[in-house]
Amino acid sequence: MPRRTRMYLPDHPYHIVQRGNNREACFIESDNYRYYLELWTECSQRYGVDVHAYCLMTNHIHFLLTPQEKDSISRVMRVVGSRYAYYFNRRYGRTGTMWEGRHKSSLVQTDRYFLICSRYIELNPVVAGMVNKPEQYRWSSYLVNAWGGESNLTPHDEYLKLGRDSKIRCHAYRELFKQQLAEQDVHLIENASNFCHPLGNNQFCQQIEKKYEIKLGQAARGRPKKVVKK
Repeated sequence: MPRRTRMYLPDHPYHIVQRGNNREACFIESDNYRYYLELWTECSQRYGVDVHAYCLMTNHIHFLLTPQEKDSISRVMRVVGSRYAYYFNRRYGRTGTMWEGRHKSSLVQTDRYFLICSRYIELNPVVAGMVNKPEQYRWSSYLVNAWGGESNLTPHDEYLKLGRDSKIRCHAYRELFKQQLAEQDVHLIENASNFCHPLGNNQFCQQIEKKYEIKLGQAARGRPKKVVKK
């Protein structure tokens, strides 16, 4: 029996994460990254998904995006995932599944966490020790959000609030990266992503539940628990 398509709230941003099966590499060379982004550009336009930020890591991907329809994200993820897996398997003579189950998703509280989540996504290569600065990494949206230029990104209202024109917005965005992300915010983002919980406070969740008559999970709050090594 086919799995039921997930339904998302249109016009609300989501943080999407998908990992390679068994944490194996999804991208080996530059052509892989380029082809994957080309697929995303094509399919996001076709199915109605506004992409605000992204980062393609070696064995997983992050996207911050807003669907225009309730099934927009599911359709893009399904088509991009299958087409890229076919391309990758054929190119490298492999077989079998490529992705680690279904993608993870978390609804993002716009006014509180949108820009924090965008920074978290684009700082992934720095945190992983792949580069020293986000602008040194080619396969993320940082260069567009921080320095401008042509792209297929759709600026979100929270990004547009950074300034009256592109130059001012880019400068303000770069300034945000001079401050380290709070440990608590990183914990909330990762916990929300891992368990597909909303990234937002209790009031936000209650407002969404009441407005759309749905039930949302509640992300654990506070500092991550310390693991005592024995």
